[in-house]
Amino acid sequence: MTFSIVARSADQQSWGVAVASKFLAVGNAVPAAVAGIGALATQAEANLSWKGIGLSLLDEGATADVALERMLDEDDKRDHRQIGIVDVDGNAASHTGSACFDWAGGITATGLAIQGNILAGPEVVKAMKAAWDASDEHAPLARRLLDALTAGDEAGGDKRGRQSAALLVVSEGAGYGGMDDVAVDLRVDDSPAPIPELARLLDLNDLYLTASTDEEKVLITPELAAEIHDLVRAAGHPDLAAWTGTENYEMRVAEDGSWIDEQVLAILRATR
Repeated sequence: MTFSIVARSADQQSWGVAVASKFLAVGNAVPAAVAGIGALATQAEANLSWKGIGLSLLDEGATADVALERMLDEDDKRDHRQIGIVDVDGNAASHTGSACFDWAGGITATGLAIQGNILAGPEVVKAMKAAWDASDEHAPLARRLLDALTAGDEAGGDKRGRQSAALLVVSEGAGYGGMDDVAVDLRVDDSPAPIPELARLLDLNDLYLTASTDEEKVLITPELAAEIHDLVRAAGHPDLAAWTGTENYEMRVAEDGSWIDEQVLAILRATR
């Protein structure tokens, strides 16, 4: 009832999961990831305890294969389960139980596990793998995962239809304000077109919850400061900090007012 991709980024700094299903709130059940440890997706007749167990095993030093073997050994419903795991070193493992509904199966490669059940056919996971291979390995992991998920959907996806999708990516210090490791945690719980909606949310996530790169930062000169002052005053705010806080652009403007993100500056200029 679900197809997913679990992966590590090419720079070995991020781990993530993208998943879609004809199932309500699939993001609540399937994905799990911890920066510096690994990621996994548990599905079919999902064993949700595997999320904590699997990540704990990886944290203790088990490889993806060893963690999977231990979980399967201790689960008498292993034939009904499906899971994909990628560990800190990029080792990947995937299991599809013999009792999973057709079509069900998976593909693994270095840093990558793709799997699905109740799919239109094997072309779904093959399309996801092809999309992953064709994507720029230097692109953000969230974008590569979403591209692969989209390809799987376009190849037929869950043969019962569409309902929900989710995207989870972790990387050390990548969360809001640098205070946690969750770079992306987006869910579309009930929609006729969950993957396009997930793509829309990822664009918003990148704007509001991702820090500006050095290339995106515009130095605020005295002349630009005067322009910004006039613009934020015209918008009803006393200063740039007040406007930034109101519009939720904290990740895109320097606390000391020394720079502003080029996209945010364009948005501010568009208010005049």
